[in-house]
Formats: sequence, structure tokens, C-alpha cells
Amino acid sequence: MNNAMVIGQYVPGNSLVHRLDPRTKITIIFIFVFIVFLANNIWSYTILTIFALTSMLTSRVPLKFVLKGLMPVWFLIIFTFILHLIITKEGTVIFEVFAFQVYSGGLIQGFAISMRFFLLILVTSLLTLTTTPIEITDAIESILQPLKKVRFPVHELALMMSISLRFIPTLLQETEKISKAQASRGVDFRTGKIKDRIQAVVPLLVPLFVSAFKRAEELAMAMEARGYQGGEGRTKLRELKLSKLDVWIYLLFVIVIIGLLITRN
Repeated sequence: MNNAMVIGQYVPGNSLVHRLDPRTKITIIFIFVFIVFLANNIWSYTILTIFALTSMLTSRVPLKFVLKGLMPVWFLIIFTFILHLIITKEGTVIFEVFAFQVYSGGLIQGFAISMRFFLLILVTSLLTLTTTPIEITDAIESILQPLKKVRFPVHELALMMSISLRFIPTLLQETEKISKAQASRGVDFRTGKIKDRIQAVVPLLVPLFVSAFKRAEELAMAMEARGYQGGEGRTKLRELKLSKLDVWIYLLFVIVIIGLLITRN
């Protein structure tokens, strides 16, 4: 289970994507989340897919690892595609399966929604795969720096997001450990009625919540023992600076956006 989830995991490396300023990666991914909804034909989706796959290959993260990490999402993507095939009744009838008629509009709509979902998961997972939680914290704090003028707790928000990302793999590992311990005691999570499965999950959730609260308490005690008093007056070991590489990546992304706007209908 822990190896099948890529969100929150960091893969060390010295690739071009790893060397980018974390603010550059967060900004590009944030804009990508919006522009992916502007794609409305095969050419615009091709441009976004090439950009996403090129970014993933440039990061030198093992492709098998990424695809394995996307396994929990594949079911939802395929289900969304099939659901649009069945529900959408637009266009002409392409073929008929049993009692269901598949329309051209349903095929196009299912492909578009599934492709958007796939691209969003692929690009957003690239952030945590190539950026450490500390870099993400510093980048978010730097981006939200103007909000400090209105007394917005920027440092605390960035710290909470970083800790959340860091503890995703830890909680998954803890879940796997507890589920194996419960299975060795005869608890069956996979067979039986839905009601029985839900009842079997309770012995898994209770120790998981207890473990999560215990870890949170230990983390708070460790931070207090080290004299943590918030973001006021704190200095940084590494200052974030934009390089020429970041500028070129921004220009490349602008070209991608222009290509998307030209090709979309």
C-alpha cells in the first residue's frame, strides 16, 4: 500500500526538474490545473500530454514507479470514462453493447474528462516526487508573503501543509502494518457483505487514529523542546533564488499556453 501511493513521497535526484526553484514548480502546476480545462480537442490535449510526459521523463523518476503510484486512480479514471459512455446521449450512435447505445458525444466527453483527471494527477504528483517537504514549505511561505501584511498566518499554514504531505506515506505505512496485524488475528477486509466489511474496518481505524494523535503529540513536544516559537525572527538555511533555468522553463510554459489557446476551438 505504501509503495502504491506517490503523493507525499520524494525521490532524490539531480535532474532538471529537481533543480528548479520550488516556487517555479508550484506556480506552473497551479496554472496547469486551470488551463487543462481549456483543452477541448485532440490537438490541445496532445500539447498538454506532451508537456506532462516530457516533464515526468525529464525528472528521471522511474516510469514504473509513477505508473504503479497511479494504480489507485486508474479505477476512478476508467469508471468515469464508462459512466460518460452510458449517460451521455449526444451525437450519433457508434455501436451498441447489450442494451446500451454508445454515442459519439459520450465517447468524446468520457475521453476529455478522463484525460483531464489523468493529467492533473500526473502533474501534481510530480511536485512531491521532485521537491522535499522543506522546499515546499519555503516556497508556499514565499509565495504567500504579501498576506503577512494583513496578519495572515503564512508560516503556520505552510508548515501545516508540509507536515501533512510528510505524514501521508507514514500513515499509509502504519495502515498497512495494522491491517496485516488484524488479518493475522482473523479479521477479513475483502470478503463478506458490505455491512461486514464496514464493521471489519473499525478495528483498523481506531488504532490508526490513536497512532496519528500520538505522532502529532510527539511532534509537538519535539518542536517545543527545540524552541519553536513560530515564524517570527526565524532565518533560513537556504534562500530561494530564481535562476536562468527557471526563466527558460517559464518561457517554455508560456509557449505551451499559447499553443493551447491557438489549437483549441
